[in-house]
Amino acid sequence: MEIRQLKAFLAIAEAKTFTAGAKATNVTQAAISMQIRQLEEEVGLPLFTRTPRRILMTEAGEHLLERARTILREHDAALAELAELGGTEHGRLRIGSSSSTFSANQLPAILIDIFKKYPNAEITVSAGTSQRLVDMLTHGEIDIAFVSLPVENGLIITEKVFSDELVAIAHPSHPLAKKRTITPAALAEQSLILGERGGNTRRMIDDFFDKAGLEPNVIMELSRQEAVNEMVENNLGVGTAGAKTIANEIREGHFVAWTIEGLKINWEVGLARLVGGYYSPIARDFVELCKASFTQHEKALRARR
Repeated sequence: MEIRQLKAFLAIAEAKTFTAGAKATNVTQAAISMQIRQLEEEVGLPLFTRTPRRILMTEAGEHLLERARTILREHDAALAELAELGGTEHGRLRIGSSSSTFSANQLPAILIDIFKKYPNAEITVSAGTSQRLVDMLTHGEIDIAFVSLPVENGLIITEKVFSDELVAIAHPSHPLAKKRTITPAALAEQSLILGERGGNTRRMIDDFFDKAGLEPNVIMELSRQEAVNEMVENNLGVGTAGAKTIANEIREGHFVAWTIEGLKINWEVGLARLVGGYYSPIARDFVELCKASFTQHEKALRARR
């Protein structure tokens, strides 16, 4: 049972087709088919059932799936540990970020500091929703991720780095602009511009409306907070944002903000990694730099109020 065979098996199991699995592992379809055939010959059981449209895992394949993920995670961790024996200037760090704001505003400075200490490091950055990044962590595809909290996965450990109270935001010309609060019913009637499904904040907002027995009028679902803010600033609807984060824009008259009656959501973000996974020196330094960056960010927000 070879590592390349397990990688091929996992790629096909997740992609559901041999063609997509081959593309994900950068090999030909003939090559990945051979790897699976050799693996099936070794285990003595078929791992996939082929259908015209997609493949299905057999019972043997389902049993192998989590084992394969564990083996590949341990394999990657061993390679990372051995690579660092070459000196502190080396290392590998695969970062995930669910926040375009963090990626654009804070991450570049953090990476500059990382490269000063690890000039020969191999660093990659992936974007995605919090749920997608958690899946990537559990599959061993990334080492650490900046995500919305909480993360409800027993395989993941998290550390909070920033917290902000969620408020509703609207254009200053909105008919309710002079109010300080808004009821759930009134908010549900607005043309709402929310974050895309799959993020924790969106899930908590949906749960809030569901418990209130309300059907919100969602007209847009956007992946970036900046995009939500821009739509609201152009008077295209009502959105949500962190009160601290948006304070300067409110003071400058770009938005008005309402506290939402009965809603107490703290938008919390943190760094997530695999429980029991290899916590490399470069990852530790990255976490410390992130903490320092958010401490400075909080101080800057307080100074602007």
